[in-house]
Amino acid sequence: MARMNINFKNRVAVIGAGLTLFRRRMYETTRELAWEAAKQALDNAGLTLRDIDAVVLGTAPDAFDGIHMQGEHMTDAAGGYMKPYTRVFVGGGTGVFAAIAGWWHVASGLFDRVLVVAEEKMSTVRPHPQYVFHHIFDPIMDKPLGVNLIWIFALEMARYMYKYNIKKEDIALVSVKNKRNALDHPAAQVAAKITVEDVLNSEVLVWPVQRLDISPVSDGAAAIVLTNEEYAKQYTDTPVWIEGVGWSLDTTYWTNRDLAFPKYLYYAGKMAYKMAGIDNPRKEIDVAEVYDPFDYKELHHMEGLQLARKGEAPILTREGVTERDGDLPINPSGGLLGVGNPIAAAGLMKVAEIFWQLRKEAGKRQVAKDPVTGLAQAWGDLMQIGTVVIMRV
Repeated sequence: MARMNINFKNRVAVIGAGLTLFRRRMYETTRELAWEAAKQALDNAGLTLRDIDAVVLGTAPDAFDGIHMQGEHMTDAAGGYMKPYTRVFVGGGTGVFAAIAGWWHVASGLFDRVLVVAEEKMSTVRPHPQYVFHHIFDPIMDKPLGVNLIWIFALEMARYMYKYNIKKEDIALVSVKNKRNALDHPAAQVAAKITVEDVLNSEVLVWPVQRLDISPVSDGAAAIVLTNEEYAKQYTDTPVWIEGVGWSLDTTYWTNRDLAFPKYLYYAGKMAYKMAGIDNPRKEIDVAEVYDPFDYKELHHMEGLQLARKGEAPILTREGVTERDGDLPINPSGGLLGVGNPIAAAGLMKVAEIFWQLRKEAGKRQVAKDPVTGLAQAWGDLMQIGTVVIMRV
């Protein structure tokens, strides 16, 4: 496949990344979490805030933090004092979309060095963040049904299982793998050695979703530093290049779609692959951080990204293909299921993990193969948006 014929002014590199602990009820405020991640990324890149030309912030609904106009509240804490500043928000897709927004700031030639920060402090919502999500549903058609996000994801999971004849035991393997991978992650919230039986015996929330199928409520922040090619070569000998970006937004009416296949992600991936010159994702992607707020979503998203055929992702998982030492490592970090899910920060964590994998800096999380091309992906809103970044060394 030929590269996309778009005349971007600059090639864009990631040269630094930072990540806080992912936890429930962190002592730090939203602003402190954002700056902690930002400072780590700047230190990792060998820069100071004075070197940054613009800042991009990603956070999910303001109601999580309980602060109206969260972007304005977070501006200086994210490094945006007296600098051009942008906030992006596409629900769970925000973290990767924040990286994409940072990319176009640099690719356009408007800025040379951009700091991207994503933050979430979900524990401030009482008694549970699901009460925030209750207000995103259509007040006439959906709300009378008493829906919440777990409710509609259960519909999606059930449809996926039914259409492709997938067993719950095979889906549970994802949670087992990711929580085990997270044992090697210093920021992990719910790393654990569990079994398929543990998942199947855990509390039923909305069938077929059980407690161990789902990622935890979290607080945390992540950050990356982006530069153009000229500055990247000045600051590091090991830049990681963003070679493709993609995003796609489907209708909010989840009742009008066949939930067995994520078309929104298929189109987002197709856009990113075309830009990166990728013809065969299954063969050309060496490592992927796929968005996994539920265990079935890792499988669902692998198929939407063409990393597996429809209904094939559970087979690849069962055969060990997606393990760290497998042919196609998926979520070697431990993903959201193991590390945690502070929504916007979780997506940017995926980008940071691919950066560390491609630089061979992932420590015990490092995959066995020698990765050259990696993919980070996030998903959000009402099962409707896919955001994708392709990175290479």
